[in-house]
Order: sequence, then structure tokens, then C-alpha cells
Amino acid sequence: MLLAAGLVNFESLIPLAMFGMVAALAWWALEMLAAGKNRTAERLDELKSPRKRREALESALKKPDPFVQILEKATPALAKPLQPTNEAELSKLRLRLSAAGFRGETAGSIYLGLKFAGLVGGFLLGGGTLATLRGASLHTLEMTVGLAAIFFYLPAFVVDFLGSRRKQAIFLALPDALDLMVVCVEAGLGLDQAMRRVAEEMKRTYRVLAGEFALSNFQLQMGRPRAEVLHELGARTGVSDLRALAAVLIQADKFGGSVAQALRTQSDSMRIRRRQLAEEKAAKTAVKLIFPLVLFIFPGIFVVLVGPAAITMVRQMFPLMGG
Repeated sequence: MLLAAGLVNFESLIPLAMFGMVAALAWWALEMLAAGKNRTAERLDELKSPRKRREALESALKKPDPFVQILEKATPALAKPLQPTNEAELSKLRLRLSAAGFRGETAGSIYLGLKFAGLVGGFLLGGGTLATLRGASLHTLEMTVGLAAIFFYLPAFVVDFLGSRRKQAIFLALPDALDLMVVCVEAGLGLDQAMRRVAEEMKRTYRVLAGEFALSNFQLQMGRPRAEVLHELGARTGVSDLRALAAVLIQADKFGGSVAQALRTQSDSMRIRRRQLAEEKAAKTAVKLIFPLVLFIFPGIFVVLVGPAAITMVRQMFPLMGG
């Protein structure tokens, strides 16, 4: 009797034990997710020990990447056949890589070396594989040339894709960044301090634009003129709105105009442009929906609506017409 009562009590405790275990696991998961410090605590730590923070960042930046080191050593020899022949082509290549976020000294040689390696690898590997599988023929040669061309232009496609993503990120982040700069300037900060504050506050939400502002702040600290820094900020990103902003700031700084008013006007114009682009995309939606409607949705609706009537006609009307 006592044993049965003990079993009953033990069975009643099993759901409570399961609930306690699930609650403990959920608590542990929340503690692990919330283990990181918030922004306020991080900024207090930076104010307490800025030297340690700077040393940690420098050590993280100086840590070499073995793959990048191998590319830097191997690509200069491969990039020689594709090197630009004049300064205009070299400048165009640097701007293209800079818009995608590659600003190192060896970025151009790595890019050209990867293109040449893709061309050679496409001919050798692709041609050898196709010749082994299909045999030597004109069709095999055409496929080998096409495969080599794909591998040759693949780095260009990747660079253009990364560049378009960075431009889109900068375009979407500019109005919020300008609003924050307006607040900083109206609070009494200069343009340089406002850009530094924007770079610090927006590095978590808009990393691309914060990185561009941080690079501009570094150039200003190195003693470069503000006009050159702003002009380069608009040129290296490839974003027309940022180039317009740089031109407005240069003009306001040159003629002594109100920087806050210029920033506010530019922010309003960018928001209007974003709204117009959204309206344009919404207007194009109806036209773009025609193709999936005609190809995929209308055939299904046609089968559902006309199918039963067609089956009835085949089963009943056609025998009568034949009789």
C-alpha cells in the first residue's frame, strides 16, 4: 500500500520535474544570449581603459590571415598579363574595387590574379574534364571556352555584386546619418566631431556608412584638407547621394553657410527620393505580376474552372453526338 502511494506521488512529480528542467534550460539560454554587455557598459569600459581597448583592436587588425597571405604572394605574378596599361584604367579599377570595399594595396593584383587563374583553370580543368567525358570535338572546345569565360568573369560579377550591396546600404543609411549629424551640429559640435560621433553611434546598425565616416575621420586626423576628404568620401563609395552631400558640405564650408541647414535640406531631399523610388517599385509591381499570373496562376485556375465542365462534356455530350 505504501509502495503504491509512493509510486503515485513519484508519478505526480514527473511533470513538475520536467517543467523545472525546461525552465532551467530556458533560463540558461537567456543568460547566454544576454551575456554580452550593452552599449552603455561598453562605452564606460572604453572610458575607463581606452588603452586596453585600442590594443585589443590593433591586435585584432594585425592578425594575419593565411589565405590572404597566400593570395598576396601568388597573385602578383598571375596579374602581370592583365595589368592596366595607363593611369586611367588603373584609377577606374581602384574605384571599382573601392566601391566594393577592397581598398588594400594588393587588392588590384589579387583581383586580376584571380581572373587570370580562373581563365587558366577553366581551360585546363574544364577542358580536361570535358575531353575525358565527351572526347575531343568542336562542341567540347566551345564548352571549354565558355567555362573559361565564366571563371574569368566570375570575380568581376562578385565585385559588382558586393559593390551594389554596399551602395544600397549606404543609400538607405544616409538619411538617418544626416539626421544624427544635424542633431550633433545643432548641439554645438563641429563637422569633424559630428562625423566621428555618427561613426561611433551607427557602427552597429549601419556598419558600411560608419566605416566610411571613420575612414574620413582618420584622414582628417592625419592632416588632410577637409575638402579633399569629403570629395574622396563621395568618389570612393560610388553613391551619387553621398557625392552630392560632399559637394554641399564643401560649398557650405567654403562660403560660410549653415552646415546644419545644408544637412537638413539634403536629408529631406534623400527621404523624398527614397519615397519616390518606393512608389516607382510599387507601380512596377502590377506589370511584373503579369508573367507569373499568365504562366503559373491562370493555367491552374483554368483547369479548376473548366476541367469539370470538360469532363462532363466528354462523358455525356460526345457519346450523344456520336450516337
